Amino acid sequence: MHIVYHLYIDFNVCWSYITTMAETGLIFDIKKYSINDGPGIRTTVFFQGCPLACQWCHNPESQSRTPVLMYRVNRCVLCGECVGVCEHHSISINGFAATDRTTCEACGACADACYNGAREISGYRVSVEQVMSDVLRDTPFYEGSGGGVTFSGGEPLLQHRFLLDLLRACRERDLHTVVDTSGFATWEVMDSLRKYVDLFLFDLKMMDDDRHILYTGVSNKLILKNLTQLAESGSVVYIRIPLIPGINDDEENLRQTGEFIRRLPNIIGVELMGYHDLAAAKYEALGMDYLLKKIKAPDKYHLFSSAHILEQAGLQVKIS
Repeated sequence: MHIVYHLYIDFNVCWSYITTMAETGLIFDIKKYSINDGPGIRTTVFFQGCPLACQWCHNPESQSRTPVLMYRVNRCVLCGECVGVCEHHSISINGFAATDRTTCEACGACADACYNGAREISGYRVSVEQVMSDVLRDTPFYEGSGGGVTFSGGEPLLQHRFLLDLLRACRERDLHTVVDTSGFATWEVMDSLRKYVDLFLFDLKMMDDDRHILYTGVSNKLILKNLTQLAESGSVVYIRIPLIPGINDDEENLRQTGEFIRRLPNIIGVELMGYHDLAAAKYEALGMDYLLKKIKAPDKYHLFSSAHILEQAGLQVKIS
């Protein structure tokens, strides 16, 4: 009755409300007691879907914009339960439970039947109310530590209407909000959200556009433009840089990165994050090639020397 009432008063206002309201969104995890995704103790909500395909991505299951099947062969006992419940006949037993991903629709039937946890679906639909119910259970931890809620991914801006609804719900409850983003979205999207965001964690990969396209699949021109506008608009930004040996750890890129950041206002800090290969097993579970198998994690000397280059631009750098 509420919506019908508004239709009679102002159809345009009502239609705007209907088309911008997002009742549900797709996420793949909610992490409790997070201490690395913003200040204090936080709850991190991981959104499914990302427009980038970074070769070092540590959440490759989040790249798909729809639910995706993960199969961990080391957990499989070849019981065959998954074969019997697959309506699309996508699974066959041949030393392991092979899945034809061209016909698999990630319906979840095989995951439900797998008692050993070898099969799992990444990505499930939730409402704002469901997420907030989970978030609000941790309110005492936020109040005692100066924490709050972080929206990460994947790329949360890809589901900007759902994100906006969640941010508004957090603001109504006076919860501190952080958005962890690659910055790859239209400025209109970022501008519509930023007044509800207390802190942006902005991932900055590299400065050379051709190299950025090669290793992430997208240009960095929009990203750099959005970062500039975001900082100049008064939003508080903390920049995080993944350090990937042989890809973005050269002195020229680090100097260019430092000079670019130095010119921006409202940057409260820079974090240099060392590459690790802990996600390699996830790529195997997704049937994806892990392209950085030969890259080793940077040692402490490499991290500190890289941080020093950034510090020469006058930046305060944290190493993680």
